[in-house]
Amino acid sequence: MEMRGRTALVTGASSGIGAATATALAAAGCRLVVTGRDEHRLAEVAERTGARSVVADLTDPAQLRHVAEAARDADLLVHSAGVGWAGDLTAMPPDRVTGLVALNLTAPVLLTQAALPGMSQRRRGHVVFVSSIAVVGVRDEEVYAATKGGLRAFAASVRFQAATRGVGVTTVFPGAVRTPFFGNRGRPYARGFPRMVAPAAVAGAVLDGVRRERAEVFVPRWLSAAARLHGAFPGAFHRAARRAG
Repeated sequence: MEMRGRTALVTGASSGIGAATATALAAAGCRLVVTGRDEHRLAEVAERTGARSVVADLTDPAQLRHVAEAARDADLLVHSAGVGWAGDLTAMPPDRVTGLVALNLTAPVLLTQAALPGMSQRRRGHVVFVSSIAVVGVRDEEVYAATKGGLRAFAASVRFQAATRGVGVTTVFPGAVRTPFFGNRGRPYARGFPRMVAPAAVAGAVLDGVRRERAEVFVPRWLSAAARLHGAFPGAFHRAARRAG
């Protein structure tokens, strides 16, 4: 997909992966619409990239519908908004459960539903889902992992129909990324391995996935081996994961 002159909508663009992706897309010549909940940070991203900003909480149905209107004209839709929660599942407040599902899974489903008709009519477009290596299962992050696994399945299912209409679908699976995510989830990242990567690395993978029309991209690339191990030998994978603690 040639990106220069295309209209791109990036969710979660006020920080982290979304902000880095917006910067990369602007450098590639896209016309940008950025959305996020932090008005001040979103304004900074919009000023830096020349984007139109739409401040919105995608867990609110009315605000989600407003963003969906912008999605109808997008040639490229990047779902990078997301939130996590870490801890004992039985202690997770019910409103945090519904909030994670609403932002991480329901919002991308509904925005994709809004964007696909226009992309199909124009016979061009691309949808990018920022999932996570957590799709293989992560201790104390059951709900987050479930939303990211659901995103992977949704993307794979959309790909069947989209391919017949000139629309590409890419799912990106980052490992640990140096963003506010870990602080916001309630538990900092304390592992020495795997090392955290910069948001710009994920943004680069997004652009590469769109340009090459790749179905799935892992960041860093070696994480694809972990995903293959999980798929081929799930028992061995989880025994290894338990030992790693």
